Amino acid sequence: MVQLENALVYDVIVVGSGFSAIAVTCNLIQRLPAKATIAIVGDDPGFGRGTAYRTELYLHRLNVPAGRMSLFPDRPESFVEWLNSRGSPLSEGDFASRNDYGLYLRDTLAALLRKRDDRCRVDFVKAKATGCVERYGASLGFLLGNGDEIAGKNVVLCLGVGNAGLPVDPVGEPAPGRSRIVRNPWRLSWLRRVAATDKVVILGSGLTMIDQVLALRTFGHRGSIDVLSRRGLAPLGHARTVITPIKIDVHTLPKTISAILNVLREKADRSEDWRAVMDGLRPVTQELWKRLSHDERSRFLRHALPWWSIHRHRVAPDVFDKFDGLIRDDVVRFHAGFLKSIELRGVAGVVARYRARGTRKIAEIGADWLINCTGMERAGIGHSPLLKEMMRLNLIATDPLGLGIQVDAHSSVVTPIGKAPGRVFAVGALTAGQYWEITAVPDIRVQARAVAEGIARSM
Repeated sequence: MVQLENALVYDVIVVGSGFSAIAVTCNLIQRLPAKATIAIVGDDPGFGRGTAYRTELYLHRLNVPAGRMSLFPDRPESFVEWLNSRGSPLSEGDFASRNDYGLYLRDTLAALLRKRDDRCRVDFVKAKATGCVERYGASLGFLLGNGDEIAGKNVVLCLGVGNAGLPVDPVGEPAPGRSRIVRNPWRLSWLRRVAATDKVVILGSGLTMIDQVLALRTFGHRGSIDVLSRRGLAPLGHARTVITPIKIDVHTLPKTISAILNVLREKADRSEDWRAVMDGLRPVTQELWKRLSHDERSRFLRHALPWWSIHRHRVAPDVFDKFDGLIRDDVVRFHAGFLKSIELRGVAGVVARYRARGTRKIAEIGADWLINCTGMERAGIGHSPLLKEMMRLNLIATDPLGLGIQVDAHSSVVTPIGKAPGRVFAVGALTAGQYWEITAVPDIRVQARAVAEGIARSM
């Protein structure tokens, strides 16, 4: 590490504090020479755990079996071995808690950092990168929220996505002394304020919705729960037994979404379980996405994405059983439609008005609470002041479909005008335009290793 003007210059700067950042950091520590220097820039005190892996409720479970959740693709047994070492005898096909996974990430990084001999230097900079400067020649500089500046010869952008905002702005008068709207359900303190018989309406019907419904029941809620989403679809469950994936050769598939879906439906009809087709697609999804034209990708996002999501991103079998039981008992009720307005009515609660799907009828749902479970925002530039500044400086370019930023096949950032100062990479959700399937651990860990190997070779 060298001093340049007012900035410390590192060999690598990792910007972010979620899973992507910890995956990149662990791989870099294992591969860089002892003389190398790394700075991890992020203001989240739970580095590496993010929102998903910080929850302490055991019912908040991973949606991927433990045997596929190792931080390292070449050591698939790592997470299961960690669980067993802590007295949690789960097998590779079981679904662990998200909190346990967050602790596993913490312990794995700590173990690497404890090996001080022949290890590169790692500095944790607890600050948000707020701006970017180009004056360092072969390095890229960053302005930090604490007033400092640092620069990196290699930069890895691991900026994830935040909780999506409400689809419409509420109107009316809030209840005196408390809000009736929960904008971010992962701030779990709201659960303690909901009375046992309160009526709840949830916007969004994905994985976040299931997590919060079961959390409500755990905290003693016994009232009705209405769920509103555009199509009224909910995630499906994983199989209770091992399913053998059907091998799929993407090079033999058609090149239009409608024709591809017809082929997949035929395969599902001929298979013992439709999950065999989805699991067969998993290892080749990125290759399939690369083969699609811009128009076909756009068509997929407009028409097929909701059905892809509920079949691809499934929940643990026992979690699905609990949730399905609430539907059968009419505790959870689904509504399909387009949200038109949210009205606060003081002590009377909140009313969500929507146009029922397939009709012009305006219906409404009255409740004591409205919970925003519309999921995570789609990766983009607008949510990050840093990315907006980098966009202004032509250091990054937005993906044509709004799926993050443009990168090449090596996760190297593509700029609108030539080469950026230093070497800039992106890992995780920001690269969805190139890879599509790049939000789950099994995919990100492969990308993180590849980026770390590329940086190590350059040094």
